[in-house]
Amino acid sequence: MLAINRRRRVAVRNALVVAAIAALAVLFGMPAKAYEAQQLAANDEGVVEFVTPSGNIGCIYIPAGGTSVYESLDGLAELQCDRVEPAYVRAILGSTGKGQVIADVGDPGCCSMSQQIKYDHVVTLGPFQCLVERRGLTCARADGHGFFLSRALVQAK
Repeated sequence: MLAINRRRRVAVRNALVVAAIAALAVLFGMPAKAYEAQQLAANDEGVVEFVTPSGNIGCIYIPAGGTSVYESLDGLAELQCDRVEPAYVRAILGSTGKGQVIADVGDPGCCSMSQQIKYDHVVTLGPFQCLVERRGLTCARADGHGFFLSRALVQAK
């Protein structure tokens, strides 16, 4: 019984996150379209790093509880994505609150190139889902807070 309830909660949560990404996509002017899920591997501490196909945006997911060298301010899961060109910026999304954009990044340099999300694919990382399209990267939580990064635009909600 507990396993069934857990699966239902996970299914509902995933449906809400997909709906939030779709809402953000509409908000940011992206056309509605079917996307394929992509799985990414985590390291021994649960950290996932990936880049977009262009190589211009790289992200790192830190699970709740952090790692041996980093912990988010609230101890919950966190997603950080860095855009390299035309100007280096970092977008951060925690498990609660709004997304943030940092223009003056003190430690530029993010993410291993070993994992790449394909265009028109979605990846789920803890409470976050990220969608990669040719026009940019959208990451959000089920409550609608998130960010969009591209060469032309940086937005946080």
